[in-house]
Amino acid sequence: MSLEARIADYVATQMPEASDIVVDRLSRISGGASRETYRFRLSWLEHGASKSRALILRRDPPASLIDTERRIEFEAYRAFYGSTVPVPEMLWLEESSAPLDYPFFIAAEIEGFQAAPALLWTDPYLPSHGKLAERKWTILGEIAKADPVALGLTSVMPNVAPGDCWSRELGYWEQVLDDDQTEPLPIIRAAIRWLRANPPPPPKTIALVHGDYRTGNFLFDTAGNIHGVLDWEMAHLGDPLEDLGWSLNPVWSFGRNLAGGLVSNALAVSVWERSSGLKADPGALHWWTLFNCVKGQAIWVSSAKAWIDGGNREPIMVYPPWALQNAQDRAVLKVMGRL
Repeated sequence: MSLEARIADYVATQMPEASDIVVDRLSRISGGASRETYRFRLSWLEHGASKSRALILRRDPPASLIDTERRIEFEAYRAFYGSTVPVPEMLWLEESSAPLDYPFFIAAEIEGFQAAPALLWTDPYLPSHGKLAERKWTILGEIAKADPVALGLTSVMPNVAPGDCWSRELGYWEQVLDDDQTEPLPIIRAAIRWLRANPPPPPKTIALVHGDYRTGNFLFDTAGNIHGVLDWEMAHLGDPLEDLGWSLNPVWSFGRNLAGGLVSNALAVSVWERSSGLKADPGALHWWTLFNCVKGQAIWVSSAKAWIDGGNREPIMVYPPWALQNAQDRAVLKVMGRL
């Protein structure tokens, strides 16, 4: 049975009021190494009326660049739907492998906008950089000041004591490096030694951390508006400076020596502080920025290992280590003032 037919059969179990369900225009969306992502059109009859909707399927792959829980991603999206943080509407979460071979969820597609960073350095997007940066870090501030308890996320995400945020995250990603590296990583190991010797102060508040908030993971238009924040699969509770530091990782400057390829680090931090109501202590932010360089390298190394072992031979698994491992080492040296 085709994937389209299997999706239609699953939707029928979720929409008992619908008949004549058809799934067509199914196509794989490139990118995204922790989920297989497809777009498709769902058509059906309901009370005699013809209806259709553009939807997204996010399915676990055989081997992933990062190991994440799909329920956490699903609930993070759902918590922010309809808020000042724009996200797509979540429809169904399926944690069983039976319907489509692997767990998955289905969401509404936000149509008509772009996510590819390369477009930003071309017309007609060039004039939008200032406004886009304002929106980008304003939204990140909105995420930082959101109450995880009020959003219902503490029931699906492990809590963490403020003083343990740094050690939990560093320990996790250091273990990924220990497990997956296939060659020596002297620059990253030096950074880890520095991070352990110079821990940051605990945050004043525990926040929801998106985990991968960067240029390339949101939908934008030519006017500098953001219509959807994507890829919440690494969401967790922690220090809000972790997200800000990830957004300032030099690999996300795309060779432009600007935060996210858009504006200066100082301006990005200023917008985030104004939006979040929090103060980005320079020393703590430096720690989290360097940590995120280590985290980035761990992700690229893990991707390479999955490719080498043959668990996932999708091109997206081999491109990040090929393109970014050297760049990430250089980013570490830059943040440490050694480049």
